[in-house]
Amino acid sequence: MDLFKYTKRIIDKAVGASKLHAVQKNDGELLDPMQKYLTVGEYHVDARDATPDGRPFTLTVYQDDQGILHQALSPESTDSLAAEYDRKFVPELNRFKAFRSRKTGRRYVVEDYLARFVSDVKKEIREGDDSVNIGVITDTHFKNVDSLDFYGWNGLMHVKEFSYLDQLDILDLKCHLGDWIDGSDAGLISESELMKLRDSFKSSKVPYLMIKGNHDENDKFDEHHDLKASFPEREFEKIMWPEMYRQRELGYVSRQHGVAWFDQGHVRVISLNTSDIPYILDEKGQKKYDAKLTLGVREDQVQELIEILQQSSGKQVILLSHANPINRKGGNALKYNGRSLHELLVAFNQKEKGRMHSSKDVPAEFRLSNDFDFTEVKDARIIAYFCGHRHVEDQYRINGIQYVLFNCSALMGPNHQLTNKYNKNLNRKMDHQNEFAGYVVNVDLLRRRIKVFGYGAATRRRIFFI
Repeated sequence: MDLFKYTKRIIDKAVGASKLHAVQKNDGELLDPMQKYLTVGEYHVDARDATPDGRPFTLTVYQDDQGILHQALSPESTDSLAAEYDRKFVPELNRFKAFRSRKTGRRYVVEDYLARFVSDVKKEIREGDDSVNIGVITDTHFKNVDSLDFYGWNGLMHVKEFSYLDQLDILDLKCHLGDWIDGSDAGLISESELMKLRDSFKSSKVPYLMIKGNHDENDKFDEHHDLKASFPEREFEKIMWPEMYRQRELGYVSRQHGVAWFDQGHVRVISLNTSDIPYILDEKGQKKYDAKLTLGVREDQVQELIEILQQSSGKQVILLSHANPINRKGGNALKYNGRSLHELLVAFNQKEKGRMHSSKDVPAEFRLSNDFDFTEVKDARIIAYFCGHRHVEDQYRINGIQYVLFNCSALMGPNHQLTNKYNKNLNRKMDHQNEFAGYVVNVDLLRRRIKVFGYGAATRRRIFFI
């Protein structure tokens, strides 16, 4: 038995030395000092090994039943053997993944990074009246696969890590602009994914808005499998919106369409739903409209927006939705009513009165017939429109309204067909700072500026004038 243990230790050391040589050879330098611990055993590690907060830990290296190496960090200050952080060796990466907290699901290296990011942002923004900070994340595309270079479980981790901003005392409001899930898993799995995302995103410290994206109806799964609709009617709405509408800080006309507003000082933020698509099934139980491809807004939602805008005197208004209603040339960027929505916003800024109409070729479900009267609204203007969906950063100003597009947080590795040129150029990789993306937007009415601060696969700072 002793001979067996001695022989096993020799084999473990040999395997560990071989892996260490490969890591050093291929990566040039170790991503973190604890990558070098590749032999099964227990080790004392501390600040010299870049441990969480520089605390002393017991590092345990072990193999699972499949022979995969794992590392676990247990605090030395406690008698408990339970690990606080763990990670596994990934042959495809030829290294260990970053440590994740077993309690929060967040990587402590990302928490450190976000703390430094927030510290830097705080130096560049004004505190006080009419200076409002909005956290933005979009297009996480959570999918039930442990992908190392594309959509997968990392989408949920990005939401958990974005929610760390709640603890850093910088946000007045936070929002997810949609495409929470990729919508390519079976219905029950995608429903479970939405619940996990909802619970990871909601907050008792920061008011939040949950916006629906074009992938959040799970139509990608339906398309790939040619089956009946995998989501029942209003499934996303039933999972996500009750928590959102329960917040005392939000106002709303109804709880039906995803329209809500948040006020702070003279700033009003309004959420809209550009995936406002009727749920109509054919004789096969399949949807008439593929929500993934059919972006639009409908009459009832537009009516709610009109009612809110008519009660917005004294407010500088920012709108949020998943998709941009118009493109940089002023053309319709939604399949239905995008240009009409923009024209309504222009009518508000010009304090006009009128009636909305749709063209003759629009299906009955998307026709508009809304009266509006903004002539009595005082000292109010729509200053900006924030959206995701395009998986790029972009901006354009049309009729005095500043459109700002945010990059996707979902990992888009450079070798995938769906990865656009914008993200290919970023060469995004797992556990690197460009794996994820998120933003803090400062709206400063006194200085008449909107500052967009990005982390990860995002521009460090963009400035727009109000």
